[in-house]
Amino acid sequence: MNTTSKFLNILVLLLLSVIPFSFTVAQEEEDPNVTESGNPKPNKPRDDIYDRYMTAEKQILNYEHLHEKDIMWEKRIWRLIDVREKRNQHFANVKKPFINVLLEAAKSGNIQAYTVDNDEFTTALTTEEMQTLGSSVDTVITFDPETFQEIVTVVVNELDPNDVKQFRIKEVYFFDEERSDLGVRILGIAPIINRYDDNGNFLNSGPMFWTYYPDLRPILAKTPYFNENNDVNHMSWEDVFEARIFASYIIKESNVYDRRIQDYKSGVDILYESDKIKDGIFNFEHDLWDY
Repeated sequence: MNTTSKFLNILVLLLLSVIPFSFTVAQEEEDPNVTESGNPKPNKPRDDIYDRYMTAEKQILNYEHLHEKDIMWEKRIWRLIDVREKRNQHFANVKKPFINVLLEAAKSGNIQAYTVDNDEFTTALTTEEMQTLGSSVDTVITFDPETFQEIVTVVVNELDPNDVKQFRIKEVYFFDEERSDLGVRILGIAPIINRYDDNGNFLNSGPMFWTYYPDLRPILAKTPYFNENNDVNHMSWEDVFEARIFASYIIKESNVYDRRIQDYKSGVDILYESDKIKDGIFNFEHDLWDY
């Protein structure tokens, strides 16, 4: 066998040894251990048939810029969402109630929470105050049965999500002459909680804290909520508020006395007054197009 034949045989052997390695590398390149979005796949078993990433990577759409000269009419409205209503059951999702979404965002420092002194977002809670949101500390005094010495125990009580049955919303209705459009934008969301004395007697109900909705939107956009109509359509909490997928009723409109409806109406008249305010907004827009 001449030198040329030996060289060709060696070359063929080298190629045959390289091809399996190249095929393996190609397989790894074609089937990387990442999702379509570029995130690493988890090592634990997947409780699904495909990777879900669209909600986790969702970006909010910025509102259109408004100019004061274009706003010809505006009305501030306060609403109440009652979790116990059938249409609002997703606010009490067993896996992750909406109150937990707000608390986690505040405690992690992703949003700023505000005091309930007013609803104008003027006084921010400190980092320490946000860390203790939804928690209360009780001092329990017991006695040692042998020495009869006093034992002081500090007990931290965590909030039961079932105790938050209502949410208050502050929003603004406005008519933009530039686009000839009646719009509404949410300004703030506050969870409502009942307060009791040391004997368990009901004292009052009111907001725990206020969150500024424009700052909260990016968090809500990445937080899915349970869609009872279609498991594949994982909408986000931002979709819930932007598409108004909730039932609510008006408890206050801007007025010179800064009164809520319950301050001057009682019983069923409160609901009648709420509907009257809602119809007033609808009729305003209707009259603009009545020729």
